[in-house]
Amino acid sequence: MSIVLDGSGLTIEKLVRIARFKEKVELSSEAVERIKTCRAMLEEKIAAKEIMYGINTGIGEFSEIVLDDEQVKEFQKYLIYNHSAGIGEPMPAEYVRGAMAGRINVHAHGNSGCRPEITQMLVQMLNKDVIPVVCQKGSVGACGDLAPMAQIALLLMGEGEAFYNGERLSGKAALEKAGIEIPGLHARDGLATINGSNFITAISALQIYDINRWLKQAEIAAAMSLEALHANMIPYDERLHKLRGFPGAVRSSRAIGKCLDGSDLITGKIKQKIQDAYSMRSTPQVIGSAHDAIAYAHKQIEIELNGVGDNPVFVPEEKLTLTGANFQGTPVSLPMDMVSAAVTMVSVMSERRMNRLNNPALSVGLPPFLSKGAGMFSGLMLSQYTADTLIVEQRILSAPASVQSIPAAADQEDFVSMGMNTAIKNKQIIENAYGILGIEFMAAAQALDFRDHKTGKGVAKAKEVIRRHVEFLDIDRPLYNDHNKMKELVESCEILEEVEKEVGSLG
Repeated sequence: MSIVLDGSGLTIEKLVRIARFKEKVELSSEAVERIKTCRAMLEEKIAAKEIMYGINTGIGEFSEIVLDDEQVKEFQKYLIYNHSAGIGEPMPAEYVRGAMAGRINVHAHGNSGCRPEITQMLVQMLNKDVIPVVCQKGSVGACGDLAPMAQIALLLMGEGEAFYNGERLSGKAALEKAGIEIPGLHARDGLATINGSNFITAISALQIYDINRWLKQAEIAAAMSLEALHANMIPYDERLHKLRGFPGAVRSSRAIGKCLDGSDLITGKIKQKIQDAYSMRSTPQVIGSAHDAIAYAHKQIEIELNGVGDNPVFVPEEKLTLTGANFQGTPVSLPMDMVSAAVTMVSVMSERRMNRLNNPALSVGLPPFLSKGAGMFSGLMLSQYTADTLIVEQRILSAPASVQSIPAAADQEDFVSMGMNTAIKNKQIIENAYGILGIEFMAAAQALDFRDHKTGKGVAKAKEVIRRHVEFLDIDRPLYNDHNKMKELVESCEILEEVEKEVGSLG
């Protein structure tokens, strides 16, 4: 069943289904009529020679230059040519698919002024999986993602490049093989395709989806470490967090509690300290803060997915042209900078718990570095080194990109969001987060093998899944295979899925 794009109702989850899992899309009939109505109004304005930015004027610093009739016909082609100025390797297909879906949803409002053939071609490209080759770098997230979106727009003229059936082809060849007609570009069509922050938003949507699932696993890993460290469980009482009032902390305490349900820690059979270290007892507050940051970013992204991100914007019912800055990437890039800091923060806490598992002065009776043969063997000593270097990378990358504006276009575009830089660095932060959490999982499973108390149902299930992939470290062996397996396991969300089958949804 297709996902209907009509300018509203495009959630992050739907975008993931389109971008990552290749669900079909269709444009609602009402959206088609809105696009036609707007185009008819625009053509009246063009015939009347009304001056409109990017239609019969130049762009950026050249916006004061008015084009003649012949130039108007050719301008969109050269606009796309000069904006196809990116650099680097091709973006992942899911990023490109997500940006195309977002752009279709912008057009569906009927405020962009392009011909319906343009939007319908984007729909066909998604449904036939014709994926334009788009360089990873080049967008400053100001007038939208101009450089990457322009590489999509090249295909509207039968140019550029695209992947089709796993093969990298010229745009024209890919479209011919897919049976897609080329509409060409008329007045406004090119700018209406590129003038929005659709790549920043699509990439951020995919990242938010993945980070939310990673955070749930951070709660599972925390529960395992708490079991192994004989934690005092009072700080995880949901009532405590309700008294303060932060929804993320309430959610996190509930999730950890579900994982520990049935544990001897809950029944009081194990001796516990009156107060544990902050890296243990403040886990719900810290992971909860990340949940709250992600909830804000989630809201901002879905507003952008369903808003009119374009310039100019046309209001057909009032025959009005509004020129502004609805392409600005800051409403998405700023919260995503906060999310990058949140992921790094939770990763640091994960490493601190792993340190307590390794350190015999802090581990409540566990063997040094979780090895049965300390001295001859070093156990998981070097695993901590690996986690530490990943965290340093995260800390460097957590500097916000949204304050890094560099003026361009002869200072006409003198404040830009740098949102693509946020998206690019967040990808690496998330990659490292999978590895760091994988190492905590591995250490917690190793530690629990030295304990003999009854663990919580969720904890037991998580350990069972880990042991399908990584064996108990009886004697030292090269650990890089284990680290990579654990990183892949966290990214796959197999632990999360199995634990949620056992204890119910974690949030």
